[in-house]
Amino acid sequence: MTDPETYKNVFPIIKNDLEKQVALFKKEGKLLEAQRINQRTNFDLDMIRELGYVNGIENYSSYFENRKPGQPPYTLLDYFKKCSNDFLTIIDESHITVPQIRGMYNGDQGRKKNLIDYGFRLPSALDNRPLRFEEL
Repeated sequence: MTDPETYKNVFPIIKNDLEKQVALFKKEGKLLEAQRINQRTNFDLDMIRELGYVNGIENYSSYFENRKPGQPPYTLLDYFKKCSNDFLTIIDESHITVPQIRGMYNGDQGRKKNLIDYGFRLPSALDNRPLRFEEL
């Protein structure tokens, strides 16, 4: 759920990013993609306005959390850091888990890049992602 108080600040930013993406698609001759992203994003904004959420609202998380492009999403580790800088993280099966960190990030980026390229999501969807290895 989103806070309706944020809409007046967040919606214009999303609309601005939408206009840029539509213009880019039209410049590249991708008229179907331009129409698709325009329709999809406006539908999402209408649903958020009416219901407070929409399927896929996580793709707009950077707007509602006021994060800059490329900034990592908030995680449980952020909560621990706010409580204390003195905590221990234990990774079970680290020989399997640690190598998967890069794979999770790269797989997520590849999937979302296709959604963006074909007009299903705004580029901001890339910012709702798993942490990069260096960020962890």
